[in-house]
Amino acid sequence: MTGLSRIGMLLRSEGWRQAETTGLTPTQSQILAYLAARGPARIGAIATEIAVTQPTASDAVAALVRKGYVEKLRDPEDARAVRLQPTDAGKRLANETAVWPDALLGAVDALDDGDRAGFLKALTKMIGALQARGAIPVQRMCVTCAHFRPNVHSDAAAPHHCAFVDAAFGDASLRLDCGDHVEADAAARLESWTCFTREPVHM
Repeated sequence: MTGLSRIGMLLRSEGWRQAETTGLTPTQSQILAYLAARGPARIGAIATEIAVTQPTASDAVAALVRKGYVEKLRDPEDARAVRLQPTDAGKRLANETAVWPDALLGAVDALDDGDRAGFLKALTKMIGALQARGAIPVQRMCVTCAHFRPNVHSDAAAPHHCAFVDAAFGDASLRLDCGDHVEADAAARLESWTCFTREPVHM
């Protein structure tokens, strides 16, 4: 926990540094990054995704609209609802700020391939456990995806299978946010989680 808090300290510090240079609060930056990556969304979905209350998200969105980074559109699925999307200026700013701190990238580069694979698998397990407890929303990661087949291959280097691309892969290639993610139903997620966390038997 102490180690995680140190990494969190760096990310918070970077968030406030960006706030000084861009004029956006960390919450506003999160919302802009979410919209730029995922496309138009309702305020409720945004609040759930970044784990803030809807009033907090609404205030941040209102500021982004005033600054010209986000615009409101009628929801084609419900004429009474509104979807939000980034403007061209918002997309440019999101791209400029979507860079991890050099210090953190350097720390990750210091890990060898085995360390990275183990660390990524451990992160996946931690995020999955947080999801199961309702502490965070379901993420677009392999273990919650309908395409994921964990530990189905005998190759220790590539035990998992992605049905979307029909290819085997290893822990080092696990994704925590995949654009091709299709959320599996609750029963399938539980089965996938159970198989993923169970130590595979390699022949």
